[in-house]
Amino acid sequence: MRFVELKSEEQLDMQTLHRIRDQLVGDRTLLMDQIRSLLLERGHIVPQGRTKLAARLGRCLTRLRWTALDERIANLDAEFTEAARADERTRRLLTVPGIGALNATTLVAAVGDARTFGRGRDLAAWFGLVSRQATTGGKPRLLGITKRGSRYLRKNLIQGAHASLPTMSKSNTRLGAWLRGLLARSHPNTVVVALAAKMARIVWALLP
Repeated sequence: MRFVELKSEEQLDMQTLHRIRDQLVGDRTLLMDQIRSLLLERGHIVPQGRTKLAARLGRCLTRLRWTALDERIANLDAEFTEAARADERTRRLLTVPGIGALNATTLVAAVGDARTFGRGRDLAAWFGLVSRQATTGGKPRLLGITKRGSRYLRKNLIQGAHASLPTMSKSNTRLGAWLRGLLARSHPNTVVVALAAKMARIVWALLP
């Protein structure tokens, strides 16, 4: 059995705020899909993307629930940014490409003391970012990632990796060379997940 430390009140409060934000984002996405379907029924085809849909709605947008959701999400984002600047652990995580205030605060709240995990790969496995294995005839075969653990944490890490991949793959560093090698022989989505797993290992090294 793996035993982890009990979370502090601050960690629980931060996780609650992240759950609220995730629900608000889901509500906004659902509302956007409903608006897009209503427009489509009337022959108005709107390209994908929140900005393009907002531009099509124009002044009508201010009378929609969408605006209130945007404001609540923006307020939470500002709170996460302030919290990330005030904590030494989150400030360390902010130095990692692909980890912003949203990722840093949720990682510190969820992980706490990373030394409860024996190594960085254990933390990546906890996020569900390592390959599943199937053994047939004594020969192990690697499959897709396990997707165990928190979907929210895994999603945020993958999104951060996706955003930072173009810049990091062009950098003159060992990590950049590693990414270029992966891109030469693997699908970009596979490389994004590999980078997210690498970020999890870096998080383990940075959190006390």
